[in-house]
Amino acid sequence: MTFEEFVARHGADLLRLAFVLTRDRHLAEDLTQTALADAYRHWRRVVAATDPPAYVRRMLVNAHLSWRRRRWTREYPVEVTETDLVSPVEPGDAIASRDALRELLAGLAPRARTVLVLRYYADLDDAAIAAAMGVTESAVRATASRALALLRTAAETEMKEIR
Repeated sequence: MTFEEFVARHGADLLRLAFVLTRDRHLAEDLTQTALADAYRHWRRVVAATDPPAYVRRMLVNAHLSWRRRRWTREYPVEVTETDLVSPVEPGDAIASRDALRELLAGLAPRARTVLVLRYYADLDDAAIAAAMGVTESAVRATASRALALLRTAAETEMKEIR
């Protein structure tokens, strides 16, 4: 039996057990993931056991007990202040700001728009962008710098018009 087959067959049972132990779905998922990660690391021992599901179940219980012990010694509650709370963003505001950004990007030259999208959306570095576009890295940096300056100017102009 492979590890993937084991998880497909017994993963839901382990998750249910973890939920009963923790009474919290998110903690149960974390606990199950921790136990399965340990089982994967020691897979030879798990398969060699007479009852692999019981072995992993015991790993899950041990992980739960060690979490409970650790929680009291390492986690300390922190007082939440008003400055820690983030005011909720209205969905309409988020959509409007995305649309405004799309309009500003549409106003850029195709090469500048491509550089910015590859850098900030696709999260590529200058070398990868240069390779994708067939230009030098310095051309990518110069294009990005000019494009960002144009976007800043356009955004400032738009903000002045709104006020």
